[in-house]
Amino acid sequence: MSAKESQIKINVQLDDNNIPEKLFWEASDGGQDLSECKAAFLSFWDNKSKDTLRIDLWTKEMRTDEMKHFFHQTLVSMADTLERATNEDKIAADMRDFCHHFAEKLLR
Repeated sequence: MSAKESQIKINVQLDDNNIPEKLFWEASDGGQDLSECKAAFLSFWDNKSKDTLRIDLWTKEMRTDEMKHFFHQTLVSMADTLERATNEDKIAADMRDFCHHFAEKLLR
């Protein structure tokens, strides 16, 4: 029996200077049809080097206020993921406290 496989696709339309103009993504397993977005942060854990590899993309149309909200929501979701993955509820709560502080300072 073969293992189930799922794909996540990211399409990036670039301008002449290789700056993203449009981003599209879809996930075959999860019901996410091809959708446009303005930013994406994708992280991978490299077990050999014990390091995080990242792809951070945003379009020229992504406004600064949208990016601030995107960062805040990403940090909150990271706290949630940390708690689910490690059961470290106290440090996840500390992260959420930081997120609240971050929002107060950045999202005025």
